[in-house]
Amino acid sequence: MAATNNSDQQRLQELINRLAVVRGQVTLSSGKHADYYIDLRRITLHHEGAPLVGKLMSEMLAAHTYEYQAVGGLTLGADPIAMAMLHAKATLEQPLDAFVVRKAAKSHGMQRQIEGPEIKGRAVVVVEDTTTTGASPITAIHAAREAGAEVVAVATIVDRDTGAREAIEALGVPYHALYQLADLDI
Repeated sequence: MAATNNSDQQRLQELINRLAVVRGQVTLSSGKHADYYIDLRRITLHHEGAPLVGKLMSEMLAAHTYEYQAVGGLTLGADPIAMAMLHAKATLEQPLDAFVVRKAAKSHGMQRQIEGPEIKGRAVVVVEDTTTTGASPITAIHAAREAGAEVVAVATIVDRDTGAREAIEALGVPYHALYQLADLDI
């Protein structure tokens, strides 16, 4: 666990264990099979969980002294995290924008892959709820770089300890997780 406020860190861990850890055979987005699923949307969209996520993710990144102006990642997992962080920073009167990365550019309208304020020329952090292979954050890294942003880090709530860190760091991007799999009741 990397955040600075231990009681908040423990409370979020309790919420994840109680609300988000689901037992049973599932197929993950990576195509791998598991005997459990960590459904963090049950946390990032929860009245108590979301503010804790925003605060703790922001604190974790602050501990590493990253300078960044926007957060976001591949929709849907990253969206509520980015919003929670945006609101956490707003309460401190620290400006932070959020962005959403689609899997592919829209074929209509503005035909954008990244929605929200412009990220070209800005330092950004890619966020994710749960990482397995790192495919979703890697897709977001490539999209953000293609849009002209500098990706300064990837931050996730839970790292399943199945290769995401290595895959992301191979791209030259620092990787941080609030929790490792061993921190959960799995």
